[in-house]
Amino acid sequence: MPEAASLSAAVETLADRFRSMPQSRLLGAVPGHPSRAAAALALARRLAAVAQTAEAVAGGGNGPVGPPREFPDAGAFAAGDQLAVAGHDLAAALAALPESARVPLPEPLGGPATAEAVLARALAEVAATAALCG
Repeated sequence: MPEAASLSAAVETLADRFRSMPQSRLLGAVPGHPSRAAAALALARRLAAVAQTAEAVAGGGNGPVGPPREFPDAGAFAAGDQLAVAGHDLAAALAALPESARVPLPEPLGGPATAEAVLARALAEVAATAALCG
């Protein structure tokens, strides 16, 4: 799926914003999160969980085996890097799938969807977090 590169670009742009934020901004509260860093970590965790499922589908499985592995809270200054890793992992997993491939996401992550829909959701979440933390 060539469009997956757009996710990498969007995530890298947002990650760079977090990497360059001063501590006072990183720790500043935003609606729904105790800090901008917490909002970035929440997004990274969602993207990572979706990536794990997409990677399993790309590998010929029906989804991840066992519970998803979750990013630890490595502190405010790691939020940008964690976001970049999760976003790039998801983009790579989606790039390995045809657009019509079904990704069996659990309901908390949006439910089953095509790879194309998963990409659209991920891009929307990145844009929403960018607007929230702007």
